[in-house]
Amino acid sequence: MANPEIYFHVGLGKTASTYLQMDVFPKFNNIHYIHTNKYKKAKEIIAEGKYDHYLVSREFDRQLEDEVRKFSSKYPDTHPIIILRRHDGWMASQYRRQVKNGNTYSFTEYFDVINNKGIWDRSEADFHNKLMILEKYFTKKPLVLFYEDLRTDQLMVIDKIAQFTKITYNKSNISTSKNHSSYSEKQLKGIKRVAKIIPLKKSYKSKIKVINFFHNLGVSVLRYPLLYFFKLMPNRFFTKEPLIDKKQLEEVRDYFASDWDKVKQYAEKNNPPL
Repeated sequence: MANPEIYFHVGLGKTASTYLQMDVFPKFNNIHYIHTNKYKKAKEIIAEGKYDHYLVSREFDRQLEDEVRKFSSKYPDTHPIIILRRHDGWMASQYRRQVKNGNTYSFTEYFDVINNKGIWDRSEADFHNKLMILEKYFTKKPLVLFYEDLRTDQLMVIDKIAQFTKITYNKSNISTSKNHSSYSEKQLKGIKRVAKIIPLKKSYKSKIKVINFFHNLGVSVLRYPLLYFFKLMPNRFFTKEPLIDKKQLEEVRDYFASDWDKVKQYAEKNNPPL
């Protein structure tokens, strides 16, 4: 097809991207879904011209601008789709994933919203800027949706994506159960404590791939049974100090309040009537 219609779900981490990629997009009709594990070949697949309607999905965080620029160089008329999550909940979930993966730093060492000395720069949570990046590289304005709406009414949000991409789907085929539940506070406290003694973080430092493979396999074999073990342990074995202080999340929410308002206003103004 000379001019296929392309939709690109530019998924941020911890905004239900995996749920959409595994449980929703494959159930869409009348569109060729390029699964996330084929993303690196997406441009080549589209160039084959077998279909006139494509949906691409991939999860990005700090790579977003680089990947959007690369994709738009070939297909600038792509229709982007992005789901945003309020900053405090988003950063908390990002941090919990880091702890689950064996990192031992504190929340403020990871994301320091006051002094901006954390591993993640504050600019990474500037959502309005991400929308401007999509506008910069694509000729079509993005469909902006919100994780909180997806949590409360999954089918309503999926309907919006379906209407935007001009597809049909059978609602009875869509799972609305919470398949990807988060790890509990005590599981994460436990794994963080152990990781300070035993390295539980995956590594890709060796130039010999097989060494990295067996190291990471060993880490996974150890980490997941530990998480299950901590799930079974009584609460009294864990400190009462929260993994993330409530005040720290309030600081994140307050700092980005105007940004959250701006992306909400952007969605109201620019989302097509559906």
